[in-house]
Amino acid sequence: MINPQIFRQYDVRGIVDKDLTDETVTQLGRAFGTWLKRKGKSSVVVGGDARLSTPRFMARITEGLLSTGCDVTDMGILATPVLYFAIQHLGSDAGVMITGSHNPPEYNGFKLNLGLMSIYGDEIIELLHLIQANDFESGEGRSMSFEGIIGIYQDYIVNRISIDRKVKVIVDAGNGAGGPILPDILRRIGCDVTELYCELDGTFPNHHPDPTVIEYIQDLIKMVREGDAEIGLGLDGDADRIGVVDENGDILFGDQILNVFARDFLAANPGEMVVGDVKCSKIFYDDIRKHGGQPVMYKTGHSMIKQKMKEDGIRMGGEMSGHIFFADRYFGYDDAMYACCRFVEIMAQTDKPVSQFLADQPTMFNTPEIRVDCTDDAKFALVTRVCDSYKAEGADVNDIDGVRVTFADGWGLLRASNTQPVLVMRFEAETEPRLEAIRADMEKRVKEYS
Repeated sequence: MINPQIFRQYDVRGIVDKDLTDETVTQLGRAFGTWLKRKGKSSVVVGGDARLSTPRFMARITEGLLSTGCDVTDMGILATPVLYFAIQHLGSDAGVMITGSHNPPEYNGFKLNLGLMSIYGDEIIELLHLIQANDFESGEGRSMSFEGIIGIYQDYIVNRISIDRKVKVIVDAGNGAGGPILPDILRRIGCDVTELYCELDGTFPNHHPDPTVIEYIQDLIKMVREGDAEIGLGLDGDADRIGVVDENGDILFGDQILNVFARDFLAANPGEMVVGDVKCSKIFYDDIRKHGGQPVMYKTGHSMIKQKMKEDGIRMGGEMSGHIFFADRYFGYDDAMYACCRFVEIMAQTDKPVSQFLADQPTMFNTPEIRVDCTDDAKFALVTRVCDSYKAEGADVNDIDGVRVTFADGWGLLRASNTQPVLVMRFEAETEPRLEAIRADMEKRVKEYS
């Protein structure tokens, strides 16, 4: 019996040999192949990250896809952005990336693409329904392999990034899929690179591969502070999310990283739109306006942001979580390795240290993402009740994704995670006492409606 909870908003994800068995993965391949065939599509590239279960799951999902008549090209072990690049490079109809992303080692998952766009939401639920109905196409697809895509990807980026001076960089790949790929690119464009945990190891022996969590980048922070590097760059397990530590060892959060890119982008493209998610700081949106751009606030989720950018012709976007999307000089998807190269390109244009890039912004007090356990069954209804309570009071509410309440001197956010059984909160205000007051009020409502 398949566990429907593994079919999530942006991907299919679960615990290996509990939620994700060989049979489940084969059925997923049959469902995705069927979904594609009924859209008139049939060519699929398949790749995976360094997790121990990945090679087995690559074989099983390939088996399922072939049984529907889809042609499958095995791309081997690689990072998610390289799989996206392979779709573009080979002109494939679709792609399957096997990755647990930043989840613990016992997890794995599947990111599914139609062209360069991720399938999500109702489209993923359609796959569940096909499996439940045992409604599959049948056929005999061709199985192929393609070697060398990582080298082609590296060449593509090297030929499109130019830096004016040597930048001293430390890369912490968290033993994830980007470790064997990014340092070579950075050296080839002219950086002085020190590697930290760049060896592939699907057990992640040094730290969890999530560069947006302070706990997991302490070694990177320490190395930057003790050395003379200008920047520390972190990657998550499949290299689609970036983390940045400045020369003092201080963290730039995802909206600050996006803010640096947005300023550079708007200097060359005045008046264009830049999209961020509902977790981004008010400072970020104000800064876009200040630098002549049009800020767009949208739903959290890499699939959501990519779709919004495609629909509205937006060429720059990102999220608090470290997904950064470049349709400017690139393909529009989230690629942390390319983002690292764009960041050092900006650095090389100035002698100003990274800590000074946003130093002219007003001081605000804010929290990182706060995660509170809440069951998948209860989380959305709870957020709705809290949202309604603020609306009843006439508050300034944005409910595009959860509830973001804006006050004259700050804001608070509550949303249900689309990937985990948790509530996500974030708060920001002009003073620490006001920050605590906004937070206390929202947390009180969460407790009241739980």
